[in-house]
Amino acid sequence: MTAPRHPALRVALFGLTVTLAGYALLGAWLAGNAYANDRAVDRYNEHTEFAVGDVLEDALSPGDKVRARWTDDAGHTHVQSFVPDEDTYPYPKYARVFLEYDPTGKNPRAHPYQVGEHGPDPLDEDDLIGSAVAAGIVAAAFCAAWVRRGLAFRLASRRPGHPMTAEVRLGERVQTFPWRSATTLWLVLDDRHWQRVMWHPALEDHPGRFPVTVHGTRTAAAVLPDGTRPVPVGRLRHREPARTTFADLRTVRGDLRDSFIVPAGTLVRPAHAWWWQAWPATAFGAVLGFAAGFLTADGTLLAVGGHTLAFAALSTSAWALSAPQP
Repeated sequence: MTAPRHPALRVALFGLTVTLAGYALLGAWLAGNAYANDRAVDRYNEHTEFAVGDVLEDALSPGDKVRARWTDDAGHTHVQSFVPDEDTYPYPKYARVFLEYDPTGKNPRAHPYQVGEHGPDPLDEDDLIGSAVAAGIVAAAFCAAWVRRGLAFRLASRRPGHPMTAEVRLGERVQTFPWRSATTLWLVLDDRHWQRVMWHPALEDHPGRFPVTVHGTRTAAAVLPDGTRPVPVGRLRHREPARTTFADLRTVRGDLRDSFIVPAGTLVRPAHAWWWQAWPATAFGAVLGFAAGFLTADGTLLAVGGHTLAFAALSTSAWALSAPQP
């Protein structure tokens, strides 16, 4: 199995796809709920009329049936009994009660009109627009981060190059989060400069120190002896990164090449596709969003579904941006 071409580009496309697809689904979720709510409100308004009824006998204690007479828009008089909410008692005889009913029925029945309980409440359009704008800003920020990484790589590659020696080191973050890859890949240049890079299979074919040509100063774009250009992540450091432990890449990556002769250019792949590693970040984001829908919002299906989609996309996009290792 030959090594993949442009592995960093695959990770970038995965991150951009997750970002755009996730927040497109979020926008569709918000728009769909707004449309459904508007339709429900319209249907309620089209099929609801109001009337004023007269209480025919005392109903003073919660649970007592209220017997009332009322007249619909067609001029028909109705007498019916109902049990209102407990906090609306008492209903003395000759009192008046505000009713609502569906005029399309053959024998319409009314029930007490309760403030805040008279059909679906219209969604706050400002809140929906604000949520959509916030999601768009987050999506744009992730896309801009990928564009910035690509531009930094291109600009550094165009600067004059100078020879240096490099060594590939695998870093393990002491403290990490589910939305960030725990491992990082670094080029140690001349034993005193540290440049983090995205994974490329060619890096695993260079044990020990080897010569490279380095372009750029703030961001180092190194060219390996075979012409491979690993994509740099972040700025060039002049001291060992803190809160990270390092080991030789080939010492950590024990695989079939330690026991068998594998043809050059062959990549021994893990049991699962590299993007399968994203599931802990996605699951963490989904659980966090689900909880946030209840704790920081009103716990409605709109809030819970929206938060779950937003946080799952956010966490997965952040994981891809952290340059995960295969």
